[in-house]
Amino acid sequence: MQERPIIKTAIPKRRYQAGRHAASLLGEIESGDGRSYRYILAFVAQGQAEPVLYVCSEPTPPAERADGAYRLRVVSEAMTETLDTDDGWGDLDRFAEQALKVGAQMLGLPDSGVVRLL
Repeated sequence: MQERPIIKTAIPKRRYQAGRHAASLLGEIESGDGRSYRYILAFVAQGQAEPVLYVCSEPTPPAERADGAYRLRVVSEAMTETLDTDDGWGDLDRFAEQALKVGAQMLGLPDSGVVRLL
């Protein structure tokens, strides 16, 4: 995964069980890859150590903020793509709801199979 976020430190905000994946929502992130992150939701397959999918909220560059203050970006083995730009991706609840939907869809999980643990 070429554009995998490099996380030096982060504070876990929420944890979920999504089918056979554990998902951790991180905030207050210090990265080592030159990007700024507001939030990251990382999906880890059962029995694995590294995430297979990241859904990220990243500040939009100042010149592009007319569409919104944050970008919603996904990073997986197969792709890295910005899905949307909106002020709402800076809000923990809105980000969590959308990131879980995106992750479940990309991993082929039923929406009803997501359980909040923390």
